[in-house]
Amino acid sequence: MPAPTVARETLGLFEGWGAFSDPRPRRCYAVAEPVGRPRDAAWRPFAAISTWPTRGVRSQVNIRLRKAKLPGAPVLLTIGDVRFALVAGGADAWAPNAAIDARIIAAMRNAASMRVETRARDGSRLVDGYLLHGAATAIDAATLACARSG
Repeated sequence: MPAPTVARETLGLFEGWGAFSDPRPRRCYAVAEPVGRPRDAAWRPFAAISTWPTRGVRSQVNIRLRKAKLPGAPVLLTIGDVRFALVAGGADAWAPNAAIDARIIAAMRNAASMRVETRARDGSRLVDGYLLHGAATAIDAATLACARSG
């Protein structure tokens, strides 16, 4: 007998950002796709801010690149005039620690857009841009949802 599927709960849509909750494992997150649909994407790229209560993780930044990055290539996130070096493997990039997650989210709250860039495995330049209108509200909705339900 197949396992029952558990539906994702939509917490809200806030301009270009959505807030969602998954029950098992418990996770709440805000997510957006980059501006414009990258034609050369190997999969759907996104930026997400996630909270995993059972793992003790709160407001973790995750960027899914549109292609696998070139090994050793830096991944830079620019928000306003602030740049952050991310750690990455394959096609995912994260802040190196919780303190940088907090700095990134603070910068997102005060900027209109952000850009992530690196080199793809084939050597081409990868640049994805995100609008931040609605990001703070989506982040707050996701954080509060997991705080209420533990």
